[in-house]
Amino acid sequence: MAVQITDANFDELVKNSNKPVMIDFWAEWCGPCKMIGPLVEELHNEYGDKAVIGKVDVDNNPQVSVNFGIRNIPTILFFKNGEVVDKHVGVAPKNVLAAKLNALL
Repeated sequence: MAVQITDANFDELVKNSNKPVMIDFWAEWCGPCKMIGPLVEELHNEYGDKAVIGKVDVDNNPQVSVNFGIRNIPTILFFKNGEVVDKHVGVAPKNVLAAKLNALL
């Protein structure tokens, strides 16, 4: 299962990570989020120890969402060395997300 990123563990898991990080900002009530969720899980399984693949529930973690100006979900942010380096808003095919991750490896 993808890493559950929260307001409390964000710095530890994202800011201080020495691996690329992909975060799916989602909510339980969001239809498109449910479409992209399984792709995020597949990427988590495939990238294993090469990257951190996580999810932020925007309803339960408002601080992280506000810090990054998340206004539409799903939004996927890509981090390298603790900084946002790429972004995708809306549903995307798995190969698009994988290509963005591969560019950070």
